[in-house]
Amino acid sequence: MTTAPGRRSSTFTRLLRHGFTDPSAADQLLNLDALASVRSDPVLLEALGATADPDLALRGLVRIAEAEAESERQVLLDTLVTAKPLRDRLLGVLGASEALGDHLARHPRDWRALVTYEAVDLHPGVAEFERGLAAAVDPDSLRVNYRRCLLTLAARDVCGTTDLAQTAAELADLATATLRAALAIARTAAPEDAARCRLAVVAMGKCGGRELNYVSDVDVIFVGEARDGVDETKAMQAATRLAAHMMRICSETTVEGTIWEVDANLRPEGRNGPLVRTLSSHLAYYQRWAKTWEFQALLKARAVAGDPELGAAYVEAVSPLVWGAADRENFVPDVQKMRRRVVDNIPADRIERELKLGPGGLRDVEFAVQLLQLVHGRSDASLHSGSTLEALRALAEGGYVGRADAAQLDEAYRFLRSMEHRIQLHRLRRTHLVPDDEADLRRLGRSLGMRTDPVAELNKAWKRHASVVRRLHEKIFYRPLLDAVAQLAPAESRLSAKAAAIRLEALGYADPAAALRHLEALSSGVSRKAAIQRTLLPVLLGWFADSADPDAGLLGFRKVSDALGKTPWYLRLLRDEGAAAENLARVLSAGRLAPDLLMRAPEAVAILGDPEGLTPRTRAHLEQEVLAAVGRAGDAESAVAVVRGVRRRELFRTTAADLIGSYGTEDNPAEQDHGALVDRVGSAVSDLNAVTVAGALRAAVRAQWGDTLPTRFAVIGMGRFGGHELSYGSDADVLFVHRPREGVSDEEAARAANTVIGEMRRLLQLPTADPPLLIDADLRPEGKSGPLVRTLKSYEAYYRRWSLVWESQALLRAEPVAGDEELGRDFIELVDPLRYPMEGLGEDAVREIRRLKARMESERMPRGADPTLHTKLGRGGLSDVEWTVQLMQMRHGWAEPGLRTTRTREALAAACAAELIPVEEAQTLDEAWVLATRVRNAVMLVRGRPGDTFPSDPREVAAVGRYLGYEPGHVGDMLDDYRRITRRARAVVEERFYGAAP
Repeated sequence: MTTAPGRRSSTFTRLLRHGFTDPSAADQLLNLDALASVRSDPVLLEALGATADPDLALRGLVRIAEAEAESERQVLLDTLVTAKPLRDRLLGVLGASEALGDHLARHPRDWRALVTYEAVDLHPGVAEFERGLAAAVDPDSLRVNYRRCLLTLAARDVCGTTDLAQTAAELADLATATLRAALAIARTAAPEDAARCRLAVVAMGKCGGRELNYVSDVDVIFVGEARDGVDETKAMQAATRLAAHMMRICSETTVEGTIWEVDANLRPEGRNGPLVRTLSSHLAYYQRWAKTWEFQALLKARAVAGDPELGAAYVEAVSPLVWGAADRENFVPDVQKMRRRVVDNIPADRIERELKLGPGGLRDVEFAVQLLQLVHGRSDASLHSGSTLEALRALAEGGYVGRADAAQLDEAYRFLRSMEHRIQLHRLRRTHLVPDDEADLRRLGRSLGMRTDPVAELNKAWKRHASVVRRLHEKIFYRPLLDAVAQLAPAESRLSAKAAAIRLEALGYADPAAALRHLEALSSGVSRKAAIQRTLLPVLLGWFADSADPDAGLLGFRKVSDALGKTPWYLRLLRDEGAAAENLARVLSAGRLAPDLLMRAPEAVAILGDPEGLTPRTRAHLEQEVLAAVGRAGDAESAVAVVRGVRRRELFRTTAADLIGSYGTEDNPAEQDHGALVDRVGSAVSDLNAVTVAGALRAAVRAQWGDTLPTRFAVIGMGRFGGHELSYGSDADVLFVHRPREGVSDEEAARAANTVIGEMRRLLQLPTADPPLLIDADLRPEGKSGPLVRTLKSYEAYYRRWSLVWESQALLRAEPVAGDEELGRDFIELVDPLRYPMEGLGEDAVREIRRLKARMESERMPRGADPTLHTKLGRGGLSDVEWTVQLMQMRHGWAEPGLRTTRTREALAAACAAELIPVEEAQTLDEAWVLATRVRNAVMLVRGRPGDTFPSDPREVAAVGRYLGYEPGHVGDMLDDYRRITRRARAVVEERFYGAAP
């Protein structure tokens, strides 16, 4: 029969209005014979339009109707149009779950489970679900009965009869009944095994906490004991067979599909441990070997199946261990590791759709709640709940979490879990990914009650709730600490001083009493300053706790705040400039050097809020600033005071950029190119010291001679200074050269040159708040015995007659850094033939260099130092790499222009490009040199004084590890990696420097 065009158009519009996305297909389905008796019933169309996916619901209804015998079909359709409860439940499920629609198509009579409800059916427990599964005698029948129970549960969920927490609890109760039924089937199949042992099944994770998803691994632990008179080994073997069979019954796929995976990997030793242990064996493991995360997992342990007495004994026995976990030796570093979001394993294209593990996801809420339970549950039994929402409520009632924060987290968690439930319900698949398909998003939004613009409304609500979690999941650790000391709302429940100290200690603060005093000083009172501090501190405390020395971070913040608290811009900068507060927290808690520099002039904190503030200033820019300041100063002392102030400010800029680049921030991950980090620091510090020397030189000359010194004068950078590779604690190695001006006698010129050198050194070492710059001229001809400064002609005469091979090697790093530019170029022209001798080094010279290196290794290593960990003179350290590169420069620099550089890495790259060293070996040397340089920089940053080996203090060496990118508790890995990398470098040095390689 042909449908009239007008009627078709009317039907099409009506179907669109009721939410169908494919009206043509829907019209065809409604006109099938299976729905003949109800196709024109307006009630049916209205009910379909109220579902999450009307098209899916209609397809599911047709499949059930077609699967029923004709007489049964009519009963279904008549009941559907006359009984609103059934209509809402059945169509609601069909519109939300394709998988349950498939089940009903295979088992069409199961729709009757939705017809009537007794009062007890509204909120069934384990007993009711056990009755629903009682007929199951094998895996297939268990699956069918499980899906029938799940059908009624999902109907209550989608119709709003149960809320999220009730639905999650019912899913856990259904899982409990299913585990019991599966264990009963396994026992029936092996009665002899059942007679040999007692076996208890303990639920963990979401099942243990009665907050299960629709599709989730059910985490369990098995506890077994021998029955009286049975050998324990045989009993454990029997228990293991029963447990394994029970797991297969639930996990395996049959013609009726699968239920869910039973996962026993939370047991002691994980996959490597026995599936079933005795209670005493469990306790022995937990008391001796267990890690903090294992006690966190045991928070949710609940006996659910098997021997109830044995299960209860297990839970009772492990409970004191769980609530004493915060007293364990490694609790703080474990917590620091656990607090970091684990998103590294999530593919980049999925992280933004990840509901569970992504930023602002479910894991953030669950972890925060569980950590607070572990910290405070040892003294407050009201926190001993396996349910996230119940525990969050108890934390709020006890004052451990602010009530407003708890309410926001509760709302966000419920919404995110509801999204997760609806996503999984669709196909009954284990997933935590928000779909990216428009139709899936539309169904998801409609299932959550969003009807005007489901996709846009869903994305907006999801982002809002995720943002709340992201903002609060760290703050809830710290905001109550401020309430405890600020005491602004007398009626509000708050942490006691003891509880606040306990929390700070658990989060890594070594002196919680001092930390509380700092918090009180910063945040007490009703001033605007205190109010802003109360907003900032919860976040700052989290960043401090993320470092190796939280106490130093908080103390530093108090000092800076005391110094700048009255300035109008300081707190506004931290509050309004997103990166400034985090950058400051990283800088203050990473070691001594950067905070010391900042404390000498706290206004430099403004650098941290400027988007370009961490970019090193160019040498030309700094030189212009310094020379202008010298020109304005009234005397040499005040001139150099300004110069040293600029140096201190720029050192702070460099250290801050280095620390923030090494640590990373929430918005910018840590710099992965460590070589680039090292090069930036080396260039910045070298340029800064060159400018400082130039400023001191100008000030010394102006004080006595005005604008013109009687002799042309140049400062030549040597060693790391000339190589642009200075570290924070390096001296400035230099040579001084002069050339008398026309008409000036040699004696007068030499006197002027020596006078200006002495004045420069004095000015740069005057005791002030700014760090001194030590000038070292010991690499000059004849060393300390020779004149401090020579004319260019004197250098030429000395090098022509007396120069030794080590002096030629030292000149490889020579580069003018200050003074007369023409004289500097002339000096370089003079020494080039010495450092890059024509036709390369002779064999005698090569042997002499090797002899000198061997002698240095044996004589200059400090007594008691570990040669495998000494960054300068140790195996595969800086000296090894640099001498190997310098030998190649002296042998081949005359022929390879790329080797004519003062920079080690640049020369090494040029040697590799010229095929003087294989790529793999060059990479090995470069990796070792970069690592050793970073360690030296880290030691100076952490201790505030230079050092060539790893610190011995545990907190200091941990801070070095954090700078190098190692997580807390991995100092051993850092030292092992250093030894491994430098050992490989030493092997290359043995071949390329000491061996026969050309």
